[in-house]
Formats: sequence, structure tokens, C-alpha cells
Amino acid sequence: MEERITLCGDNCIECPRYNAHSEAELKRVAELWYRVGWRDRVVTNEEITCSGCSSHKACTYGLVDCIRKHSVEKCNQCEAFPCDNIMDMLERSKNYKERCKEVCSEKEYAALEKAFFDKENNLRK
Repeated sequence: MEERITLCGDNCIECPRYNAHSEAELKRVAELWYRVGWRDRVVTNEEITCSGCSSHKACTYGLVDCIRKHSVEKCNQCEAFPCDNIMDMLERSKNYKERCKEVCSEKEYAALEKAFFDKENNLRK
């Protein structure tokens, strides 16, 4: 199976946001991100469009700054891995997982689970 694993262990190839290309798909993703709590409003299609996470983007977990500070490309390459930043990120991810179970359809949740809720295993690859 093809993967594109981010700094924090997300799998872009499975991500609904990464895979959304049409105007309707982007709008559905923006609405989902708002419902889950990943955005404080339904953002525009331009704002929700994603070509994958990388070290040039802002990171809500603060990991981009951290990898730069430690001169690595991914968290799992750092001698401090797993650090407090990673443990905090994994805890936040567990909370997001529970929220997604509450507000998502089964299909939406299945997609988000594949993309976002196997971070720890993805980071250890």
C-alpha cells in the first residue's frame, strides 16, 4: 500500500483533504473539518486545499519548528523521539479521534481513521 507519512505520522494518501480536488469535495472537507473542530469556521476551498504536509507549512503541534531545531526531516529521526511534543500530539490525536466518532458518519470516520489515527505506528516505521 502506498503511503505518504507526515512529520506527525498522518498518512496523506488516505486523507480526505489531500484527496479532495473538485469544488464539491473541497466544500465537504471544509464542512467536515469545522464539524470535527479542526477549523473554527467553514473555510474557503482555497484554504482547505492541501498538497500534503511538509516542513514549509505551519503545524498546530509545533513539530515543524522542532524538526528544524533538531536538524531532522521527520520526528522519528530525532534522537529525542518520542519527546514531550510527540506525546502531547498523540494525546490530542486521541481526543480528536473520540470527537470524530461522535460527529462523523461511519464513512467519514473510516477515512479519518486511516489518515490520522495510526500516527504512532506510522512514526515508528
